[in-house]
Amino acid sequence: MSSLTDSIRATARELLASGKVDVVIGYEQGSVPLRATPVFVRHAADVNRLIWDETCENILANFLKETKGRKAVIAKGCDSRAIAMLINEGQLQRDDLYIIGISCPGVVDRRKIEADLGGEILSATVEGGKVSASGVESEKTYDFTDVVDKTCRQCRYPNPVLYDVHLGSAIDRPLLSLEEDYADVIAAEKLSPEEREAICLAEMVKCTRCYSCRNACALCYCPECFVDCNAPRWVSGGTTAAENLFFHTGRLMHLAGRCVGCGACARACPQGVDIQILKRKITKDVLELYQHEAGLCETFQPALNEFSTEDPQPFLVKE
Repeated sequence: MSSLTDSIRATARELLASGKVDVVIGYEQGSVPLRATPVFVRHAADVNRLIWDETCENILANFLKETKGRKAVIAKGCDSRAIAMLINEGQLQRDDLYIIGISCPGVVDRRKIEADLGGEILSATVEGGKVSASGVESEKTYDFTDVVDKTCRQCRYPNPVLYDVHLGSAIDRPLLSLEEDYADVIAAEKLSPEEREAICLAEMVKCTRCYSCRNACALCYCPECFVDCNAPRWVSGGTTAAENLFFHTGRLMHLAGRCVGCGACARACPQGVDIQILKRKITKDVLELYQHEAGLCETFQPALNEFSTEDPQPFLVKE
């Protein structure tokens, strides 16, 4: 058992035993290899269910809004940014939260390992920077750095930005320039419109509009989504590539200046739809135009909630 897991359990035990919180939201061992699962611990006697490792992929900020009482939560860098966004959008009260910050090196890309093994993972272990996995016909060991989730490779903030206690060591990862961090987006911007359309449509034909991506997102909390409205009716009940693209771009526009880049949407998708380039394009544009990144401070308003006469307004200028 890792020392960080021991620290999490000790902190949770003290918080629950002292009555400082009613529940600790964290991770426990899942029933599927390489996938931890969220757990709600309400009694000090149950804190040994809590774990921490590279399989803790869920964004726990997603559970805070509907959990009653004072709660403690394990917060990775992306979780803490989502929490900050939910606070400054009036969805959470800071006084109701005890944030246990954890620096996150990334999570395992389970699908990449499944593809390499040629099927289902039957058993696996993560230890010492190595991931060992067994399938039906083969068994392999990987360096964690080779099977880390793509979103985590692109993470700018692996350390929590908002916390009451920070357990473990911080990760020393220098903040790169916009050009370095968004090289994939810049390369896509140089493609022709036809090439960009082909990339998007190739992903959209996979989508069955199950809305797992929306449900996994901590910032998609509207009681009624625009695609569920009947008056006006934005989309039909079909799943054509064009309507799927309308849904995804509409959702991402609603997340402009708000998305924290956790990757929960991509990991939740049962069809493997990759919309990360669209999401990162919008995030890059907001950073470039407004010098704004989501969730870095609980008092910052989203970029599109504020107005300044200095804001770029090319759409108002007649060429």
